[in-house]
Amino acid sequence: MLLVAFKADPSALIHLYIVGVFVSFTLSQMGMVRHWTRHLKTERDKAVRRRMYRSRVINSFGFLMTGSVLVVVLITKFGEGAWIAIAAMVVIYVLMLGIRRHYDSVARELAAEEQRPVLPSRNHAIVLLSKLHQPSVRALAYARATRPDTLNAVTVNVDDADTRALQAEWEKRDIPIPLVVVDSPYREITQPILQYVKGIRRESPRDVITVFIPEYVVGHWWENLLHNQSALRLKGRLLFEPGIMVTSVPWQLHSSERANLDRRDRIVAGVRRGLVTGPAGGRPKADKAGSGQKSDESGQ
Repeated sequence: MLLVAFKADPSALIHLYIVGVFVSFTLSQMGMVRHWTRHLKTERDKAVRRRMYRSRVINSFGFLMTGSVLVVVLITKFGEGAWIAIAAMVVIYVLMLGIRRHYDSVARELAAEEQRPVLPSRNHAIVLLSKLHQPSVRALAYARATRPDTLNAVTVNVDDADTRALQAEWEKRDIPIPLVVVDSPYREITQPILQYVKGIRRESPRDVITVFIPEYVVGHWWENLLHNQSALRLKGRLLFEPGIMVTSVPWQLHSSERANLDRRDRIVAGVRRGLVTGPAGGRPKADKAGSGQKSDESGQ
């Protein structure tokens, strides 16, 4: 953008460069003056103090010289493009100041309190289901393994036929977990689940609710567009609700397994060619010259 705006004219672009360079020079010299002044307050050795005084004089002279050039450039070249560098510096400074304030605010908010945390009274576990398949079975098994106080499987009724089929298979398998069907007159999934979870929270504010969501692990980016969209939307909403823990239970599809194998094959091939480091951070040894024997690759 600058090249286009200034038509790639070095005589015009040099003003931006001069401002940036001499701002850095001036600030660095001023910083060194403050540095020596601060150390002179505590230093008692006379020889060291003389060296500090001499250094402060040198940096003060540098500050006056570079500062004078900066003032001259700003006065004479401000309208010719020097203002762009100043404006950019101000914007970047304000941006970095805002980021620092954000991190400080988050650190204060997350600081651990001295008193012991209050344990929740009970843990209510909810497993979200759309149909009874292998990811759902794994999520149910994992939820039972966490030993919650209560455990329910929840499905949203967006299609009566699918819901009846799920209930029939549930009874056929004799799964020892209650299946709760939440109605959705507008065929929407996220809002009925939120209302159901909020209802439990209203009844027991001191309890915690753990929501288990089965998810597919795919190997290609375009597969993510075809799967897990409802789960992502639901997780995005649940994370803003206090007292609710969201647990993803992954199920690796074959495409993810193939992608993982391909990735491992590329890493192994790179290690053998010496293009990437081994597990310990060092490169594998090269083949012995003239012997044709390969180096030890047991670390791969």
